[in-house]
Amino acid sequence: MKYKKLGTTNINVSLICLGTMTWGTQNSQSDAFEQMDYALEKGVNFFDTAELYSVPPNAESYGKTEKMIGNWFTKKKNRNKIILATKIAGPRCSWIREGKNCYNESDLEKAIDGSLKRLKTDYIDLYQLHWPERSVNNFGQIGYVHKDKEGKWHDFETILLALAKFIKKGKIKYVGVSNESAYGLSKYLGLSENKNLPRMMSIQNPYNLTNRTYEVALSEISIRDKCGLLAYYPLATGYLSGKFRNNKMPKNSRHALFKGWERFGNPIALKAYEKYFKLAEESGLTATQLAQAFVNSRPFVTSNIIGATTMDQLKENIESVNIELSQEIMDQIDMIHNNIPNPSP
Repeated sequence: MKYKKLGTTNINVSLICLGTMTWGTQNSQSDAFEQMDYALEKGVNFFDTAELYSVPPNAESYGKTEKMIGNWFTKKKNRNKIILATKIAGPRCSWIREGKNCYNESDLEKAIDGSLKRLKTDYIDLYQLHWPERSVNNFGQIGYVHKDKEGKWHDFETILLALAKFIKKGKIKYVGVSNESAYGLSKYLGLSENKNLPRMMSIQNPYNLTNRTYEVALSEISIRDKCGLLAYYPLATGYLSGKFRNNKMPKNSRHALFKGWERFGNPIALKAYEKYFKLAEESGLTATQLAQAFVNSRPFVTSNIIGATTMDQLKENIESVNIELSQEIMDQIDMIHNNIPNPSP
């Protein structure tokens, strides 16, 4: 396994981060235990979850994933071996704190205490804001439309001041953001530096062969300000693995079971996937190996959040750290991207 520093901390996190959002809906607790056991054995010391999980998010699935991780900690007595990341859900989820959840001190405390109870731990290593309270483009949105009357949202300084209190209490060690923009991340980092407030140590946003929008502005911030990317959707919700190739639809896949990810299967994206599949074949790689090795190679990536519903998938994802892409392959990747840029944001 390879490791990188988390932000400006002295913590070394594995380049592969174990994603957990399928545990509780697509995966059972025994599946989750098997995945965690194997990942730890292979040197993965970084797990990412959220109070919102499992997915698709609803009142029934809420908190299930954190409970499974907590049960694993209790059984294995190995909490100290894992760098644990979780997230507070933003507004718009009616089943979480009556849909009024936001990033004020009161809701943060309720969310943190709830996660600590489910995770059966007394501290969280990295606590993340799952998405901004304010109106911002994410989850595939384009064409930002500013809303002068978008409703109340807490300013960046207020949020950092609240988070500081929970760091002081020892409930959380470090903080990060998710689904955030360059504007938002810059505001947080500027306030941290100028007012001695907690520093965002990471940003968790989507990044893969068919969505390289992170490179436009955020990659520079990640490198210059040492706030690296925790990349999610490295396989574009499975499309870059090839399992949906030629109109296949595996019966237990998320796309067969649930709605909400249809944008990844748009006609332009399908053309791009096919080009990457062919490049992988010509290079003696599987589609998954090509896609994961690409994400692993990026200098602004701190950790690549992989997800799996089977052990075979998990093993292939983790082993991707051992693959080095040649300059020739990278040049061909760039050529495909230049012809079909970011078809599945």
